[in-house]
Amino acid sequence: MQKHPTQFNPARDLEFLYEIGCLRHIQRTWKQFLNPDFQDLSDHILRVVWIALTIAKYEGVENSEKIMKMALIHDVSESRSVDSHYVSRQYVERHEEEAIKDTLDGTAVYEEFMAIWQEYEKRDCIEAKIVKDADLIDVDLELKEQEYRGIRLGEDTLAGRLYVAQEKLYTETAKELFYAIQESNPNDWHMKGKNRFTTGDWSR
Repeated sequence: MQKHPTQFNPARDLEFLYEIGCLRHIQRTWKQFLNPDFQDLSDHILRVVWIALTIAKYEGVENSEKIMKMALIHDVSESRSVDSHYVSRQYVERHEEEAIKDTLDGTAVYEEFMAIWQEYEKRDCIEAKIVKDADLIDVDLELKEQEYRGIRLGEDTLAGRLYVAQEKLYTETAKELFYAIQESNPNDWHMKGKNRFTTGDWSR
């Protein structure tokens, strides 16, 4: 049976799309510990999508559509409930489900993405576990990038990140990625890849 199309409600959907656009103005609260050049919420969500898809490939999980949708929605509630780091979590109470409901309410995607967000929060399915792993691994990528910019917080937080790797990550792939990140160089993609020095007019 063909599902009845969603009733067209452009005014509310446009409000939602403008709010999504504002995610690029929401700073991750790690900025307090690092520097002004720290990722914003939209940066974080985009890379979580790609980390999750990468983990899924290694884990043999084929439902990439579900993983992408779950990764896209996983932190949208922070448009209203804001981000909270490991210090501020001791003092704030966030109402994330209320925030995501109000963000999606009345939009064409409400039913689908509200259900996806709730499934993500339960962490019962493999897709939710992969996306949560991606959410955590993105922190380690960012810390390594900041380290190469001269911010050495990564060394101070290594014990805490090791705890996360050993106790909070669900998949073996994510755990292996964590240890690989510790030995990685964020500049390898452009310094060792195809460029003027390696294959271009400056190569020897």
